[in-house]
Order: sequence, then C-alpha cells, then structure tokens
Amino acid sequence: MSQISEEKLERAAGLFRKAKYAVAFTGAGISTPSGIPDFRSNKSGLWEKENPNEVASLTVFNTKPETFFDWFRPLARTAFLAFPNQAHIALAKLEEAGIIKAVITQNIDNLHQRAGSTNVVEVHGTMNTFTCLSCGKHHRLSDIAGSFFDRDEIPFCEICRKPLKPDVILFEELLSMKAWADAEMHFEKADLVLVAGSSLEVTPANSLPVHAHRKGAILMINNLSDTFLDGYAEFVFHNNVVDTIPKLANLILNT
Repeated sequence: MSQISEEKLERAAGLFRKAKYAVAFTGAGISTPSGIPDFRSNKSGLWEKENPNEVASLTVFNTKPETFFDWFRPLARTAFLAFPNQAHIALAKLEEAGIIKAVITQNIDNLHQRAGSTNVVEVHGTMNTFTCLSCGKHHRLSDIAGSFFDRDEIPFCEICRKPLKPDVILFEELLSMKAWADAEMHFEKADLVLVAGSSLEVTPANSLPVHAHRKGAILMINNLSDTFLDGYAEFVFHNNVVDTIPKLANLILNT
C-alpha cells in the first residue's frame, strides 16, 4: 500500500469540482472496513472457502434451502449488525452536496443507504428485503431478524409456507432489468466515475465504467489491488478507501 499523495488528492478534487455528473461505482472493498468479508480476495474471500454453485445458486435455494441459509445467515447477520464506515459517509456527503449524482453498488449490505446516500442503485440486489417466489409478498429483514438470526429458522411466507428468498442476485439468476437500466442511465450521463473498493472482476457490472470511459468520462480508481482499468484512469489510489475517500471529500467540499 502506497502513501497517499496530498498533491494527487488535490488534483483529483479539482476534477470532481469541475464535473457536471459524477457517479461512484462501489464494490466489496468499501464495506470490508465495516467488517463485512468480500467474495474474491486471495485466501480470505468467501469463494476461497465455498463453491458458490454449491451454496449460493438459485438451484440450491430451491432444492436445499437449509444449505443455502446455513451459508447466507452468517453473512446476513454480519451485514445487519455492521455500521457504515467513513468512506460510505463521505460519499453520502458528496451526494448531499450535489457533487455525486448516484452511487451504483455491487454490494448487497444496505450500508450506503444507512450512511445517508439516497440515490443508490444496487445492481446485485439487497439482503435488506426478502420475497416469496410463490405469491410475491415482500418482507423486510428487520421484521424477520428475530427468528432468522436468534433461532436460526428458515424464513417462511406466512401465506404460502414457502421459504422467503433474499432479494440478492444468486448464481443462475438474471440481474434486475430496472436496476441495470438505472445504472446504465447514470453511466451514460457520467463525465466522472469514481471506482471505490472494486476489483472490477465481476461481469457484467464491470462493463459500466468501461462504457462511461469510452464516452469520455474521467476515471478515478481507489482499490487496494490492481484492476484492468488502471491504465485508463486519470488517478489510481492503491489505498484503503477509508483513508482516501474521506480526505478526498473534505478537499472537494471545503475548497
């Protein structure tokens, strides 16, 4: 991890102040400082320990709900009890000031909203709500948390008695058409994109900043590891997001 250059941050802040439609694109790395594990980090990622097709697919949910929820419950509990960190809060302040127009996130933990961001597009869904695939009835995680977490029960629809599916995009599922359309709209308009905490390895979400860059948007990347877009970015910060983004936001807002 390199030391953060104050001069580099100043120049990045200047580009933000000139931007007319800046958007943030966030991944697991913005939530790991809040204690939420990511999926793909070498040795520590969740998919290093589990085969996603054996625990996180739609087939497993439908045929082996106990297996699915045994995997999902600890992750959901961790996210439910987590708090937004300073990077989440800094992005929310930038949105409140009109600097950032939207946050497009690959995360499912609801921490952007809890930090105060209001225009959030969750391209991989959310664990904050559950839906009955039979009747379509929705439930909030907070309403079923007692039985789900404290008694380790599978959440069932009280009408259909079918397991409730968390509104996250599982393997074998398509992305939400509305979420994807909203994300594409923001990247179509974007003249500056801040990638924060994403290794840009997951398709098709990683195509969004590519599209914006091809249309002329400035790219800034803040991620601990290299990404395939580093060579196209105006600025790359290989630092923890909680060290970089709050400082960047302060420069943008206080100059």
